[in-house]
Amino acid sequence: MKVLAVIGSPRKNGNTETLLGAVLKGVEAAGGEIEVVRLCALRIQPCIGCGGCDKTGQCVLEDDMQELYPKILASQRLILASPIYFYGITAQAKGFVDRCQALWSRKRLLSEKGEWRKDPTRKGFLVAVSATHGERVFEGAILTAKYGFDAMGMGYGGEFLVKGMDGRGDMAQDAATLTRAEEAGRKFMD
Repeated sequence: MKVLAVIGSPRKNGNTETLLGAVLKGVEAAGGEIEVVRLCALRIQPCIGCGGCDKTGQCVLEDDMQELYPKILASQRLILASPIYFYGITAQAKGFVDRCQALWSRKRLLSEKGEWRKDPTRKGFLVAVSATHGERVFEGAILTAKYGFDAMGMGYGGEFLVKGMDGRGDMAQDAATLTRAEEAGRKFMD
């Protein structure tokens, strides 16, 4: 099963990437064929709200997002990983989600023609790490992920969220959480 893992963290080898690595161990153990995409390594412009995709289902902007659309459509599972910045996902991750408006438009256009077939086996999963312990720290990220996955034609397959990882390397020191994350990756593949 094809799994696309999208990392929205601007920091290489940080807490988010460490947590995602544990989730991906579980995904791989369950038979997932993983491709990892680092959004910071790509040139992705923000959505300009032009409405071009409303007519064609394709984004008019020419950048690295054009390479991601077919990968999203070919994936049975997608994992969006992001640290939490001001109670939301990073700008890189949000830009990626916003550009999936074209996929939502594509889905709408295909539905109008009777050609859209919902695939209930396609699922998205959110992996997020916050430095703070705020009671509602993940709410914005969860809502963004749910609607983003819907635009991609996927159901919401859950999340693995960790609070209190303030310092560099904190996540790597939490073996119990990494073990639970690996199990969550296995379960996500069910």
